[in-house]
Amino acid sequence: MSARRRSAINTILNINAFLVVARLGSFSAAARELNVAPSVVTKRITRLEERVHTRLIVRSTRGLTLTPAGERLLPRFLRVVAELDELLIDTSTSSEGEIDGHVRIKSPTTITSLYLGALFGEFQLNNPRVTLEVVLMDRSVNPLEENFDLVVGARAASYPNVVDIPLCTYPQTLCCAPAYFRTKPEPRHPGDLIDHDCLTTVLFGTTWPFETPRGAVSVEVRSRFHANDGRVILEGVRRGLGVAILPRYLVDEDLKGGRLVPVLDAFPLATYWLKALVPRIKMDRPAVRELVAFLKARTQSAPPWPI
Repeated sequence: MSARRRSAINTILNINAFLVVARLGSFSAAARELNVAPSVVTKRITRLEERVHTRLIVRSTRGLTLTPAGERLLPRFLRVVAELDELLIDTSTSSEGEIDGHVRIKSPTTITSLYLGALFGEFQLNNPRVTLEVVLMDRSVNPLEENFDLVVGARAASYPNVVDIPLCTYPQTLCCAPAYFRTKPEPRHPGDLIDHDCLTTVLFGTTWPFETPRGAVSVEVRSRFHANDGRVILEGVRRGLGVAILPRYLVDEDLKGGRLVPVLDAFPLATYWLKALVPRIKMDRPAVRELVAFLKARTQSAPPWPI
């Protein structure tokens, strides 16, 4: 092997070490993931810094941070590794005309457990040469940074070099149990919520957005109970712990049965969309492209939950 080729391979290893350290925030954690000694990770980062002639990471007793140069180079290194990954993946179809490939998916916990899981299973059944890895996670994820081929979510976040593909609206409802208003006055305006017990989820957190006749308004509420699964919050709401914003599909039966009541009907919540996020560089992979087309076909005409 020529010295030039060996240098290129070492640089790729060094870049990968930097990306893992940046993602995990720890040299020792990166060493465990890479299955090497911490000294090897340190050496690779040092060599990369020598190659780019600048410090990329600063370590202190409180942890590590990326330098401005490290922050600036991080997305470029991510693109380099993603492009290399694409070169090493066989994106052709099989000799029988079937699609091959592996798709790593991040998807929200509740909606995947109730609805999207069935769609992923149907897609895999129809494409037996495709393998799927579905990771249930409710936080916002940049698919380029965390090595996902496709991210499904309802949060408004968008990222450079990532394509946003709207799937369907994701209706939300502010509600509570009738018993809750036995001890609390019913709010008349979103601003009244600051005096109420609120149960919060990852999607909205403690900043709740409403539409009013005078325009959009956001209210910072006090969270009494927080969870990253809407079904956990639903149980708390049913027991009268407070008010919460929950997906309409999750509370519809409780609303129809009177176990829950809507709150502030005159002030609709901001519209959220369920969408797919795909790294631009992966949009042409047949397995990813077909999965996106399948999800669009099964959600854009009507959402996967009962209307």
